[in-house]
Amino acid sequence: MESKLKRLMNLVTALLHAEWPRTRDELRAGLREYYPDDDESFRRQFERDKDELRSMGIPLVTAPSPDYDPPVTGYRIDRSRYRGRAPDLTPDELAALHLANSLVRLGGSPDAGPFWKLGGRPDNADVAAVARLPEEPALQILMDAVAERRTATFTYHGVERVVEPHLLAFRNGRWHIKGQDRTRGGQRQFRVDRLESEVAVGGPSDFDRPKRVSKVEDRPAWRYGDDDPVTALLLVDAAHAPWVTGHLGESAVVETMTDGSVVVAEEVCNREAFRSFVLTFLDGAEILGPAELRDDIVAWLRKMACPS
Repeated sequence: MESKLKRLMNLVTALLHAEWPRTRDELRAGLREYYPDDDESFRRQFERDKDELRSMGIPLVTAPSPDYDPPVTGYRIDRSRYRGRAPDLTPDELAALHLANSLVRLGGSPDAGPFWKLGGRPDNADVAAVARLPEEPALQILMDAVAERRTATFTYHGVERVVEPHLLAFRNGRWHIKGQDRTRGGQRQFRVDRLESEVAVGGPSDFDRPKRVSKVEDRPAWRYGDDDPVTALLLVDAAHAPWVTGHLGESAVVETMTDGSVVVAEEVCNREAFRSFVLTFLDGAEILGPAELRDDIVAWLRKMACPS
């Protein structure tokens, strides 16, 4: 997927910035790392890419390239046809959005995608997607809330939150919303699939988006939440040590034992998520501290063993 997106994006960029129709060989000279060296293989790949761009609705035009006798066909993208209803986006930005929406599908058909609200439409709706992302029920509402600066109200961990949504991103197979939590105060990150209610939105332009928006973090679930933060010390057996070190990073290791087991330190703000993580090791891990966290998991295990 990544190589195809890069190839098409670089081809679109070259076509957008062409001051005159560029021949196939002229385009190839600047895109050699994305195409095969063999002439016939390049020609076939270029023709497939050209047809795919047109099928997405990208305004690719052909015309004789200057300074060639006899005439040679050249290619360029009509930048003026990318302005239309989205004056705040440059042709480059629209082209990138167009490619992403066509090749990485967000549920439903291309006609349901956010790009078509900006005025573009495909000539062929059957463009083959190279990836599909899961669509949560609240996703479209949250997309609109981010774009239109509307507050979003929803229940999370049993608490009704009023959030100024600054960023919506897909990380590690999950959608996350990040912004200013008016209920608890400060920046918070929420997993969209864990929202416990429908999302209600406020009016447009209900808040000012900060000039710098912090990124959605690729953190384990136990590192963000509303529990009082504690630093857990977890002893992991030698058999699991390489995996846990790779997963959490070398910086998480605070001690390496002579038998190959390791002690890792992790900040825990979601005890339920951390408990699930620890239990994946079965008897291959032990919480050393703090005592309150160790007592929590012992009490939970006893309750599971004797629910009455």
